[in-house]
Amino acid sequence: MAAHSLGEPATQMNLRTFHFAGVANINVTEGLPRIIEIVDARREPSTPSMNIPLVGLAAEDEKFARYVASNIEITSLLDVASIETDITNQRLIITPDPKKMESRGLQMDDIVERLNKIKAVRGMVTKADYDIIVAAEESSFKKLQQMYDAVKSAKLKGIDGIKRAILEKDKVTGRWSIVTEGSNLKEVLQVENVDAVNVMTNSVLEVADVLGIEAARNSIVHEAMNTMRRAGLDVDVRHVMLVADLMTNDGTVRAIGRHGVSGKKSSVLARAAFEITAAHLLHAAMVGEVDHLEGVTENIIVGQPVTLGTGSVNLIYTPKKRKGEDE
Repeated sequence: MAAHSLGEPATQMNLRTFHFAGVANINVTEGLPRIIEIVDARREPSTPSMNIPLVGLAAEDEKFARYVASNIEITSLLDVASIETDITNQRLIITPDPKKMESRGLQMDDIVERLNKIKAVRGMVTKADYDIIVAAEESSFKKLQQMYDAVKSAKLKGIDGIKRAILEKDKVTGRWSIVTEGSNLKEVLQVENVDAVNVMTNSVLEVADVLGIEAARNSIVHEAMNTMRRAGLDVDVRHVMLVADLMTNDGTVRAIGRHGVSGKKSSVLARAAFEITAAHLLHAAMVGEVDHLEGVTENIIVGQPVTLGTGSVNLIYTPKKRKGEDE
């Protein structure tokens, strides 16, 4: 029943649906692709995203909320500065953009300190007026190219995996929260002024890794129900709960499919009925597997009554002995 109750409305969902979360075009997969992603237990969703409510002053004050967002969003050197290669003097000239630096809450000293931690340019970074100079010790184009590659992708601040963090204001309460592109639950929970109890990510397996299997089960129910509701479909939560229980009942998040729940059935015939029939039957014959015909599928295949309802009862009739018959 649960399979039918989810499968039937899923046929009416849109394919390739994207929905823009919050503002500024952070798109999140919706509709059928999202449902497939959830039941397949994908390691990483196609559009990972987080919803991070804020507490205290950050929830009330936009400027402070923006500061928290700048600490979460990953900032590389190219986001706040331009890099010029001075071939004549074998050096790199980094010119920070004051406006971008201010919006990301960075100082010149922060950049110098961060660059000096990079192995390829350690000890070669100096400040010169409004520029930062990275001078090579030896004169070689290869070394200059290596320095450029190391410097341009240098992470100055923020959390790995979070490409963008955008503010969103709740229309009802007027409180600020952050919507992100990318997800890193473990690190975000440790950020100050974040309402850690209510942080949400759409990556179910990440929830399982950080908060455990019960949280992952709740996450499956929450994500699936939200996707259904947004598509305008009314599915009873108990069907989704049954699916979530089945996916998580052995302590890990398993996919529903031949690599997960369906592929791990004890009955050979039930597995063969689902997918890759010949391979299942061949393997079972090789290892001498026995099918006890306990489930629904396998009984239908062999043409027996299913062991449910009246089929689950065996009637034994012993006729009374007539007089004169041997006892």
